Amino acid sequence: MRHFFSAIVMMIICSGLIFGQTDAPKSAEPGAESSGTVPLAVPAGTPLAVVLDKEVRLRKVGQPIHGKIAEPVYAFDKIVVPAGSEISGSVTGIVDVSVEKRTLAALNANFSPYRDFQLSFDQLVMPDGRRIPLHTLVSPASQGVLQFAPAANVKKQDTQENKNAAEKAASQKVNETKQEISRDWETAKQQFAAPGKLHRLERIGVAQLPVHPQYMDAGTRFNAELVEPLDFGKEELTPAMVRSIGSPPGPGSVLHARLLTPLSSADAKQGDPVEAVITEPLIADNQLILPEGTDLKGSVLQVQPARNLRRNGQLRIVFHEIVPPNSATQKVEASLEGVEVKSDEHLNLDSEGGAQTTTPKTRYLTTGISIALAASSLTPDADAGASAQSFGEVGGRALNGASGFRVIGLLFGILVRSRAVASGFGVYGAGMSIYDHFLTHGRDVVYPKDTAMAIGFGSRTTAPAKPADSQPK
Repeated sequence: MRHFFSAIVMMIICSGLIFGQTDAPKSAEPGAESSGTVPLAVPAGTPLAVVLDKEVRLRKVGQPIHGKIAEPVYAFDKIVVPAGSEISGSVTGIVDVSVEKRTLAALNANFSPYRDFQLSFDQLVMPDGRRIPLHTLVSPASQGVLQFAPAANVKKQDTQENKNAAEKAASQKVNETKQEISRDWETAKQQFAAPGKLHRLERIGVAQLPVHPQYMDAGTRFNAELVEPLDFGKEELTPAMVRSIGSPPGPGSVLHARLLTPLSSADAKQGDPVEAVITEPLIADNQLILPEGTDLKGSVLQVQPARNLRRNGQLRIVFHEIVPPNSATQKVEASLEGVEVKSDEHLNLDSEGGAQTTTPKTRYLTTGISIALAASSLTPDADAGASAQSFGEVGGRALNGASGFRVIGLLFGILVRSRAVASGFGVYGAGMSIYDHFLTHGRDVVYPKDTAMAIGFGSRTTAPAKPADSQPK
């Protein structure tokens, strides 16, 4: 009996120990408790920035295409696809040139007009060797660089010393962030072998021939838009992360974003909604402020379409709200600090983020040369012999021919001993130069969908829209 009671007592003690261990809370570091999870996924519709890593001569449907990821891809606050990851695909279609386009090209001595083509990238190779199948829709991307607005002027007033100090601090932070973004941009471009100067000159020369092949240069950029999402697992959220997410960005904060709303000064209206999405998380003091995928909502503040007589368009947008994932909407004041544009678009940003296309001053020089050539063709060469051509005659006809009809005009100018033909080419070239540079419709400000932007918060004061009549022409 004594042994029986001893066994019962031991069972009670063991049960108490077991239940006590079960009910006791687990020890953890302060702030490290999990507050749920967030998926690390790249949603469908996200464009992957792809750059060809070698030159491709466009030959046929099905030929392989190879490139690299130009910019890192984020999911929430993690890089899930590093820059430099390999991507491969193929040419899926070559579009026939229309009769109208072929005729217009032939009138300019080009019998191999540019053909549009379709690509598809279907496999992503990560740096660790993992191969991820893709389904993408590929479109040409901007071949430009990230151009920044000039720093805003900060007025010095004795009665606003504290305000000026804050503005100066914000301006300094903006400049530092611009330099960091520029370094990242240059680093991304340096990992791809661009063609050398001699090679580019050869390609330019080949393109001037009446019949020439079509190439896609190394460094050509494309957007490979995901048709299906990419899943990279999940990430645990800590209470500290939950508390910091959605905090107002500090003055002078600049972040990477991608435009979701295509815009053009040709058809945009003041007040039209504008939407963008953050492509790189904003982190301050080791705290996540805005994760990738945060929406930015704004509007068109000022717009002027391009007009005749080479008057160019203007466009200015601002952002009023940020919408972090699973967080409340916040009111902000944000505007453009930088936008990706090609150098030949001649787009300028002012200190308030407004954009305007400009006309190169070289138009005066080129037009003047064309007019001078045309005038010289109408004046007899005093050095010409009765039965021979002077060097001035041959050279003048060649230059007039090139001015009016490229390579074909150059050859006609050299081979055909006719001042009337040379004069005709010269007058045609001068007339086209005057029309193109002074009389034709101006250029509009165009931001295609997925345009890369740098957006600044609270770094400048939003000025009211100017009346259309007061805008510079």
